[in-house]
Amino acid sequence: MILFSAKLSTKQQEQLMEQFPHTTFQFCHNMEEAKDYLSEAVVFATYGVDLTPKLLSQAKKLRWIMVLSAGLEEMPLSQINERKIIVTNARGIHKIPMAEYAISMLLQVSRQEKILIKNEQENKWDKSLRMDEINSKTILIAGTGAIGQEVARLAKAFRMKTIGVSRSGKAVAYFDETYITKDMLSVLPKADFIVSVLPSTKETKQMYKKEHFKAMADHAIFLNMGRGDVVEEEVLLHALDKCQISHAVLDVFATEPLPENHPFWEHEKVTVTPHLSGVSVHYMERALDIFKENLQSFLQDKTCVKNLIDVTRGY
Repeated sequence: MILFSAKLSTKQQEQLMEQFPHTTFQFCHNMEEAKDYLSEAVVFATYGVDLTPKLLSQAKKLRWIMVLSAGLEEMPLSQINERKIIVTNARGIHKIPMAEYAISMLLQVSRQEKILIKNEQENKWDKSLRMDEINSKTILIAGTGAIGQEVARLAKAFRMKTIGVSRSGKAVAYFDETYITKDMLSVLPKADFIVSVLPSTKETKQMYKKEHFKAMADHAIFLNMGRGDVVEEEVLLHALDKCQISHAVLDVFATEPLPENHPFWEHEKVTVTPHLSGVSVHYMERALDIFKENLQSFLQDKTCVKNLIDVTRGY
């Protein structure tokens, strides 16, 4: 049986049953409904935040978990690894909305759009605002996977110089230069924009330290849409207060939802968005395309061909 704890539309359910007519599906809206079927599930499709060690122990027949998102940090990976359960995710489907988000936010800050909207609401005509451009600037993107590459591709439309930083440092399409992570400090001073799309791993946790922000240009804009734990929030606030950088755009946080009394909300140099950079009306459609491709392979020989996860690394 293939079990879903992620809610699908009626149309999406019908398409799956039509494409795989000899397969048994159980569609649920959440884990509260799905837990009664876990003992019979061979395949489990989830957003990855609802599968606890206790629930996983009930899924004795489970062979494959499809995570309909990119993040895996809340899953019991050690237990999954012990049982040799296949894990795949929806890596890559976020690249279009997240790249559009990144460019839109860099434009928002450069073109003073928050102030323009506020002035409009107050019927205030002010032409004295300092307007900047993103054209011909240098953007450093930490994470050169599908999302980072799409950000770099769009950046090229604005004639930007693109610098990529990754664990391997290998050359990747749309990047003018690429470096390994340990060399980031030496290239940070070149960047007008720093965009972080890094996942949450042992290596990336609180990776951005005080010396990284000191190395950035004082006019630089730091944008984080990867995971909130890559930077300690007090370190970032210190960098902003000491004018080591000019602005931070944050879509991810150590605690979500961001508490109402958090200083990020009121800080004039911070733009807060509620972890929606990857949201799109096409999200589930794209995730199911990956799932269908893997399901075809799994039904044939119990293997998956796309977006396989190394559970020992978490990505």
